[in-house]
Amino acid sequence: MMPGHYGLDQKLLWACGGILGLLVVATIVGRVMRLAIKDPVAEGTIANLNQRIGSWWVMCAIFGLTLVVGSTGSLVLFGLISFLALREYLTLIPTRRADHHTLFWTFFIFTPLQYYLLSLKWLGFFIVIPVYGFLFIPAAMALAGDTQSFLERAAKIQWGLMICVYCLSYAPALLTLNIPGFGPDAKLLLFLVIVDQLNDVLQYVFGKLLGRHKIAPSISPNKTWEGFVGGTLSATAIGTALWWLTPFSLPAAAAISLAIALLGFGGGLVMSAIKRDLGVKDYGNLIGGHGGILDRMDSLIFAAPVFFHIVRFFYGS
Repeated sequence: MMPGHYGLDQKLLWACGGILGLLVVATIVGRVMRLAIKDPVAEGTIANLNQRIGSWWVMCAIFGLTLVVGSTGSLVLFGLISFLALREYLTLIPTRRADHHTLFWTFFIFTPLQYYLLSLKWLGFFIVIPVYGFLFIPAAMALAGDTQSFLERAAKIQWGLMICVYCLSYAPALLTLNIPGFGPDAKLLLFLVIVDQLNDVLQYVFGKLLGRHKIAPSISPNKTWEGFVGGTLSATAIGTALWWLTPFSLPAAAAISLAIALLGFGGGLVMSAIKRDLGVKDYGNLIGGHGGILDRMDSLIFAAPVFFHIVRFFYGS
């Protein structure tokens, strides 16, 4: 395949067709349940489920677009997603007038620079934000001369840049990997997204059906041990069954899928803790039924960097 273009990959088309079929079935089932079940308690859960399904159509359309536009277009699209996620995050945290110049650099220099370096396939993208961004942000803030809550303000801006831009950029970075016999391929990104996002959905479903024992009620009241175990095992099984999308062997696909599921759970829990600290239910309202961009990408933020480095270390050239 030529760089930046994926072609009509038959396996990719099968996977996309399967996702489309699942969405159609889920939509039909959700609407039937809404009409058939009149229990007041169950109605709230069904309404939430239908909202999630509706937002999944939007999310799948977005990720489908990344497969159509190729690696360069995908980097632009994820760059926009990072920009919006960072905007959601920084809108919620307290900043001061002295931070405005630093925020300008955060939004308009470091964010596009991260994705530009990715487009060059230059390994320097691994260190620009965690090293140079980490050093630049407090230095710029110090030059502004405002010392009130200095450490807290600097840490929060740095954290936002790391999770919204650096960590999230590892998802499209998968499209730049050159794997012998596999090449730069969108199927790796699709595999990551399927396992990661189905883990979220299945943990929610198992939690609603079987959940009794809460994991961290003060942080995420809906997360239960039953949902965690059921969702993690199911997502791992699905990822294992999709080994044919990847360069992985069957056992490797199982181990990597388990890692994605566990990391995704950790990401969701951490991002929920931040919301509780900020006193908000959602990071935004851009996606109906899911809040904002960060509410949907929280698990991917943790899973993408580790998945990228696993693939690069064990399978990259």
